[in-house]
Amino acid sequence: MRSEPASYVGRFAPSPTGALHFGSLLAAVASYLQARSVGGRWLVRIEDIDPPREQPGADQLIIDILAAFGFEWDGPISYQSKSTTRHEALVDQLLATGIAYACSCSRRDLANAPRGPLGVIYPGSCRKGCLSGETSIRIRTHDEPIQFVDAAQGPQSQRLESESGDFVIKRRDGLIAYHLAVVADDFDQGITEIVRGIDLMDSTPRQIYLQQQLGLSTPQYLHIPVANNDHGQKLSKLTGAEALSAACPGNTLLSALRALRQEPPGALTGANLESIWQWAMEHWDTAPLRGLKSIPARQFGYG
Repeated sequence: MRSEPASYVGRFAPSPTGALHFGSLLAAVASYLQARSVGGRWLVRIEDIDPPREQPGADQLIIDILAAFGFEWDGPISYQSKSTTRHEALVDQLLATGIAYACSCSRRDLANAPRGPLGVIYPGSCRKGCLSGETSIRIRTHDEPIQFVDAAQGPQSQRLESESGDFVIKRRDGLIAYHLAVVADDFDQGITEIVRGIDLMDSTPRQIYLQQQLGLSTPQYLHIPVANNDHGQKLSKLTGAEALSAACPGNTLLSALRALRQEPPGALTGANLESIWQWAMEHWDTAPLRGLKSIPARQFGYG
């Protein structure tokens, strides 16, 4: 266990694109225990800013399964879509300073652009103006390293301009992009540490850069290993991950704790959720996660 001030605020922020699966549960458990083990607050935020990808009713499925597993969140559940006015104001702020600009480049236009580990590296085609028509909004980057120390994965560094280029903060379809929305909402909710899967760690430097440009504080970060299927793919709806069942939540919770390299005693098998959570809060330790990138889900009955 760590010694942290009671002002700790953590969060779990799923997108309503489908039901939660075992990989989602690991992120929820890790963020919950990181907060509760130090007497901190834990919030739930539904990140519903991408309607084309969302499933009707998925938000309630997520809320119901969290309740079935004994999670207790502080305050009302928030919905990211309710903060659109705030997000738009931040886009306008960045445009006014000149660091953000309109971009008319389509995927076809960028078909021959260089690629790196993070995908297409935007070549800056519209930095000095763009064609008329539909546009996205990008933020101008530089190549000075963005650095942070992750609590589980250690020192990290990324050069945005050469590794990803200027990135989108508002899409061509008018929707706010994930990076800007999550930065705004984490700040507005007072999040002090973000605990999430390592698959999102490459996004962190872009989010830190946005925080810097907007004058927002930067939280701490802890990226846990992702649960992979037998093919080495991250468990997800796209890879056929099985939805969590509320039938035997205690057994599934114990499997999640073991996957997170905790060592719940055999005496907890068959115990009620309250007892399992109490043990987990008292014994939560992130040290076994240090440097760990992936978890074979099949080893714990999932995949």
